[in-house]
Amino acid sequence: MCSGGFAKCLGISLIPLVIVCVLCNILLFFPGGEIIDKDKITEEVWYFGGILGSGVLMIFPALVFLGLKNNDCCGCCGNESCGRRFAMLNSILFAAVGLVGAGYSVIVSAVAINHGPKCLTLVNETQTWTYPFNDGDYLTDSNMWSKCIEPVGVVSWHLSLFSVLLVMGLIQIALCAVQVINGLLGALCGDCCGCCGANDGAV
Repeated sequence: MCSGGFAKCLGISLIPLVIVCVLCNILLFFPGGEIIDKDKITEEVWYFGGILGSGVLMIFPALVFLGLKNNDCCGCCGNESCGRRFAMLNSILFAAVGLVGAGYSVIVSAVAINHGPKCLTLVNETQTWTYPFNDGDYLTDSNMWSKCIEPVGVVSWHLSLFSVLLVMGLIQIALCAVQVINGLLGALCGDCCGCCGANDGAV
């Protein structure tokens, strides 16, 4: 497969991941499916890992990857412009942007999972909004989830959505890393293997 065609496949794969990440981040603003005051929302939600990192920053590489297929296949084989090789090289820079964005989302998600959600907790017989879990201890003991009184189901909500963001971010990192390699091969060897040779033989 030509490197441009392969890049387009990567771009197509990134689009649904972007949508999922943005939706997950938005849902995290409604813990347990409830509307609550902004000061009661888990801190890591406000870092916008899914909206900014795996969302906005990932749109740019996705669109660039999608556009690579539209360039001339053998433009760098002699008498035509070398826009194709430059485009493939340029895609590496956008893939790096995607790596940074997805990496940011993964880090935020990992910290949020380890930190646990903010919820209404009984402390010294007083109900207060705080973070009742430490260093991910609730991950191996679901009985601890009862510490959160409100919002109902906030722990599973928090854990599920941030886990999705974590997994989606790792997939995005893998796809962008693959495009870095694909872009290098496209820039060094040309977009279509054998294309130049076919033209040379026809001359």
